[in-house]
Amino acid sequence: MHPLRLSRRHLLSTLAAAGIGAALPAGAKGTTAAPVSTPAPGPRRKDSIGVALVGLGGYATHQLAPGLRLAAHCHLAGIVTGSPEKIPAWQQEYGIPDANVYGYDDFDRIADNPAIQAVYIATPNDLHKPLALRAANAGKHVWCEKPMAMDAAEGQAMVDACRANRVQLAIGYRLQHEPNTRRLMAMARELPYGRILRIRAEAGFHAYDDVDPANKPWRLLPQHGGGAMYDMGVYALNAARYTSGQEPVAVSARQEIWRPGLFDGVDETMHFTLEFADGAVAECATSFGRNMNLLRADCERGWYELSPFQSYDGLKGRTSDGQVFADAVPHQQARQMDDDALAIINSTAPLVPGEEGVRDLRVLDAIFASARAGSRRIIL
Repeated sequence: MHPLRLSRRHLLSTLAAAGIGAALPAGAKGTTAAPVSTPAPGPRRKDSIGVALVGLGGYATHQLAPGLRLAAHCHLAGIVTGSPEKIPAWQQEYGIPDANVYGYDDFDRIADNPAIQAVYIATPNDLHKPLALRAANAGKHVWCEKPMAMDAAEGQAMVDACRANRVQLAIGYRLQHEPNTRRLMAMARELPYGRILRIRAEAGFHAYDDVDPANKPWRLLPQHGGGAMYDMGVYALNAARYTSGQEPVAVSARQEIWRPGLFDGVDETMHFTLEFADGAVAECATSFGRNMNLLRADCERGWYELSPFQSYDGLKGRTSDGQVFADAVPHQQARQMDDDALAIINSTAPLVPGEEGVRDLRVLDAIFASARAGSRRIIL
C-alpha cells in the first residue's frame, strides 16, 4: 500500500469533522464509502484523459468514479486521499497503481506523473481553492465541484492560476451538460413563449434530524462552507441564471433556521429574489429542512418547467401547450466528464469554465450580504 504522511493539520481537522472520505451525498443514509461496482467500460480512445479524484467522499465514490468507468474520453488514473484505510479497496476496484496514489502532503508530486492529466476536486468547499492552486502549479487541468470556492475572490484566484499555468478549469455543473437542461438554456435565447416574466427555482431536501450537534458533518460547519445555500442553493442560483439567459442585477435574501442548535452559523433555508435588467424576477429557495426540486419559467404566452430539475436522473420537462421533454440521459457525471475531457483533447474551451463559477459566486456573495443586512443588494 502506498505510504501516506498526513501532515496538514487543517486537512485532518476537516476530515475529522466531515467524516471524509466517508462523506455521503447530502441527506443520504446507510451507505458506505466503498467503491461502487459499475458495468465494464465501453471503447476508450487511446488519448483518453487520465483523471485523479481528489477526495474520496460519497460523491467521488458513488458518482464520479462510476462515471469515469463509463466515460469514453477519460478514465480514473489516480486518487488523492487523507484516508489511507480506503486505498486498498480503491486500488482493487479500479486497478490504480501505487505510483498514482497520493496524500495531501505529497500531492504536489503529481507534477511528475504523465499518466494523470487532470484532477477532479471533490472535497469540502474551503479546500477547493488551495487544492486547485496546487494542481494548476503542478501543470494539471482542474475540474472542481460546485461551488468552486468560498467567495468570488477565491474563485477568481483559481481562474487566474489556471490561466497562468495554461491549464483548463472546468466547474462541475453537471446539469449544464444534460440535454433537457440545455433545451431550457436554448429557450432563453429563442423565447418560444415570449419574454420571460418570472422564474421559480427551488432545490432542497429534509435531512440531518439525527445529527449530534457536537459532531456535525462538514456541510453544517461554516468554516468549511456548510449550509443549504452553498450546497443546494447553487443549483437554484445557477438555474435562474441559465433559464433567464441574463445576469441578475440585484438580490433580496432572507434565511430561516428552524433547528438553531444544529444550524449555528450556517443557513438551514434561504429565500432569495433575483432581479434582472429587463424586469424579470426569479423567486428562488433552498433548504436542508424541506424537499423542493422545481425549475419553472412563466412567460408572456405560456410556461415551461423541469420537475425534478436537479436530480441525478429522471429529469422531466413539460410545457403549457402539452409538450413533454424526452427522457433524460443516463449518468450525468459521465457525460459531464467526457465533455470536459474532449475540451482538453481538442484544445477548446470547456462547456462550463471557471468564469461561470465566479459569476455564481458574485451573486452568492450578494445573497449572503443581503441576508445579513436584511436589505436589497446590488450585484457588482
